[in-house]
Amino acid sequence: MAEVPDVYADQFQLNLGPLGCTLNFQVSGANPVAPGSPPPIERVATIRLSLQHLKAMAFILHKQIVGYEAQAQLSTGLPVDVLRVLQIRQEDWEAFWRP
Repeated sequence: MAEVPDVYADQFQLNLGPLGCTLNFQVSGANPVAPGSPPPIERVATIRLSLQHLKAMAFILHKQIVGYEAQAQLSTGLPVDVLRVLQIRQEDWEAFWRP
């Protein structure tokens, strides 16, 4: 039996199409870059799946995270700078994670 890859990613890219989607998981380079230069990014995994599978996963992930945070009595937030880069408004973020 083939060994299952175990990878770490600190970035992702999502591409949607009418028949499915592609999730590219990436990791940032280890060395500093010159100001104004984009950091080197290495793709570590690509997952292709149907839109139905993606929506089911999104629902289950959301449910699991909300349940874990309630049980652990914690709330995992993102820094404002990260929300800004992802183009997520603070009020949209809070409304999505509200139980």
